[in-house]
Amino acid sequence: MATKVYMEALSPTMEEGRLVKWTKQEGEAVKTGDTLAEVETDKAIMELVARADGQLVKVLVTEGSTVPVGQVVAYIGAPGEKVDGGKVEKGAVPPVTATTPAAPQPAATAPPAAVPADPDLVKASPLARRMAKEAGVDLKLVAGSGPGGRVVKRDLESAAAASPPTTPTAQRAVPLPSPVSQVVARSGAAYDDVPLTQIRKTIAKRLATSLGPVPHYFLTTEVDMERAAEAREALNRDLGDQGKVSFNDIIVKAAALALVKHRACNAWFQDDHIRYWNEVHLGMAVAVEDGLITPVIRHAQAKSLAQISREARELAGRARERRLKPEEYTGATFSVSNLGMFDIDQFTAVINPPEAGILAVGSVAAKPVAITGQVLVRRRLRVTMSCDHRVIDGATGAAFLVTLKQMLENPLAMLL
Repeated sequence: MATKVYMEALSPTMEEGRLVKWTKQEGEAVKTGDTLAEVETDKAIMELVARADGQLVKVLVTEGSTVPVGQVVAYIGAPGEKVDGGKVEKGAVPPVTATTPAAPQPAATAPPAAVPADPDLVKASPLARRMAKEAGVDLKLVAGSGPGGRVVKRDLESAAAASPPTTPTAQRAVPLPSPVSQVVARSGAAYDDVPLTQIRKTIAKRLATSLGPVPHYFLTTEVDMERAAEAREALNRDLGDQGKVSFNDIIVKAAALALVKHRACNAWFQDDHIRYWNEVHLGMAVAVEDGLITPVIRHAQAKSLAQISREARELAGRARERRLKPEEYTGATFSVSNLGMFDIDQFTAVINPPEAGILAVGSVAAKPVAITGQVLVRRRLRVTMSCDHRVIDGATGAAFLVTLKQMLENPLAMLL
């Protein structure tokens, strides 16, 4: 009897998914754990995998279609097996959620022989295919270490490390998100209607449950960043090629430590109670081409500045590739949103429920300021905290900002 392939809940908040691409076609043999399709969820592009061995005997959903979680999208069966045209019988097995572990995979043996002249037939994850395309690597020449000899990200990284050095090229800058006028092709008509992507639908729903129902208020303070800038320059000289610490890394670290001292700001509103967190899981807003996603640096209060810097870069990179796992963008206890790289001096951010606060960070800029009767040019920063008044009172939020400001103006205070 054929096995139904459901549109699974690939993230905790997913209600529907857009089938971006079938990586297996009707008639192809599949094994448990093989990637059948790429699915755009509300936060990332995830893999829909086979839950049975056999042949993909029937595909019910075309590429580009959006279907609700739980709908049957295909059938896996014996070669030549006939199936119903897609009617879902009552009592169907519920879809596997993101929290359900995948079936255990057999130990990988020698990688399968490459099929000549068609790299698409080499078993590889979507991320590995993208990395190979960007690096100009022939997947047929890469030994896969994933299930069934599948080429995965680590195989591409190993291949790159083992390859001989080539002529250095200019480092490619991380692309900034494009405005809609650049993303959407102009048709020549008076206007262009573009369907909402899954991430845009989620942003719309989240904002509808935030700015209206959540009683926001805002607190702004200006910070002298001279000492933080000097500390950053010294750290980066010592780090050399090991990576660079950004102002955002320093702000994230300071915010995490300040939240430890002001636990009332590290909280969730839960309808009939408030949950005060003993650990700081800091959300870091990252702009992607079609919206915003917030990777989470977990236990940020216990991590060094260098650890936060490395993790922030790695998470932001995969966020822009839409390759984050659900556990990497959920569960934040407080968030930081930084628009300083766009030369934004000051702004207010919308709280992401159930969190009770978010810190909006502007640009670090040289300004003339009066200090002990003299006008001096100092590097300054404005931060604005958005607070949920049901959880954080004005004095409580102000006290948090005082501590944050003290830490940024005197980085040694982070050691206390």
